[in-house]
Amino acid sequence: MPSRREGVNCRLWQAFAQPENQENVGNKRRRGLAGCLDREPPVAIERPERRPKPDVKVTDVSAQAAEAGIFSDAMIEALVSERAIALPMPLAIGQVQPASLDLRLGKRCWRMRASFLPGQGGSVAERIAAYSLHEIDLSHGAVLETGCVYVAEILEGLALPADVSATANPKSSTGRLDVFTRVITNGASAFDTISAGYTGPIFAEISPRTFPVLVRTGSRLSQIRFRRGHARISDAALEALHARAGLVDRDAALIQDGIVLSVDLAGFDGQGLVGYRGKRHTGLVDVDRVGAYRTAEYWEPIHLSGRRELVLDPNEFYILASKEAVHVPPDHAAEMVPFDPMMGEFRVHYAGFFDPGFGNASAGGAGARAVLEVRSRDVPFIVEDGQVVGRLIYERMAMLPEKLYGAGLSSNYQAQGLKLSKHFID
Repeated sequence: MPSRREGVNCRLWQAFAQPENQENVGNKRRRGLAGCLDREPPVAIERPERRPKPDVKVTDVSAQAAEAGIFSDAMIEALVSERAIALPMPLAIGQVQPASLDLRLGKRCWRMRASFLPGQGGSVAERIAAYSLHEIDLSHGAVLETGCVYVAEILEGLALPADVSATANPKSSTGRLDVFTRVITNGASAFDTISAGYTGPIFAEISPRTFPVLVRTGSRLSQIRFRRGHARISDAALEALHARAGLVDRDAALIQDGIVLSVDLAGFDGQGLVGYRGKRHTGLVDVDRVGAYRTAEYWEPIHLSGRRELVLDPNEFYILASKEAVHVPPDHAAEMVPFDPMMGEFRVHYAGFFDPGFGNASAGGAGARAVLEVRSRDVPFIVEDGQVVGRLIYERMAMLPEKLYGAGLSSNYQAQGLKLSKHFID
């Protein structure tokens, strides 16, 4: 008799393979979503060496693991081993991070009339059939234009245990390119939120804002973080953690529903450099190429002298940095969230995940600034030096990660100050 887990996985694969899922929306010429886990591996994916399965199971509660917490790298690999994460091909090198998993784009993408959420009982496939303009094959790469909304299938699928939920965020490099990316699932009434026990496919909504981008099957724009139970720590616990580990480089951290972060407009290079503004009408950016583009061709440096304030123009994109240097201890993960959605006419930080070891001295950090991706909304808005822009919330790890951010991993932003995405060089 098959185990419960085998039964769940059988249902997952059947859900992807049912013929009625391909053509139940009236468009007989589309393949639908039935084959989204049955595809040729992309040419550009780098495969890792085979290694033994992790000896941790997601059902284990060892001396290191807590009943509630963020899943570590070993626990994520256990989800893969137990097929709670369905893979059509092996994990790529560096895909598993200390407290998150990078999500890879699949073969197919659709240009959409508008953004959407399927809602309770709705499927992404139905919305794609109803609102897509045309289908795009990502096998050999495709350009996603600014101002357009796309939905792409994700290679990974899920069959989560009943007590495991997940959240998603854009990767740091994605946010710094001003590529607005959100994860959608069947039945979802919110973006980037995956309910406990979810079984089914994952999709990414992608909307480049400043630069057109070149993506392909296997490109990683989003990341997913798994958790069991309530992992977020209280302000009282946060104060104790700051006293013990020094979460920011200030003795008296401002703690108010998380650690409060402010913007630095004092300058970083001794010449008043405070940030960058994205240029218009540039060339495209290949999201998989590192150090391939000249900064001056895509960005305008912002220098301030005298008054430390910056007027944010509507529809412009800015890269700034926090005044505080941030540290995430090995037994915690962090996420940057808005301080108060009503406090200002600007959006800060698309990419919010900070993995264990970020800014940690033992992992080559000694504190790292939080880089801020900033957009004004409808009107010009003045930002002043030291103005509060966000909160850093901390969550317990269910188990210590095997590797920390920056320690032997391909971590591009350890010990960072004001830094653009990995695609640019001076």
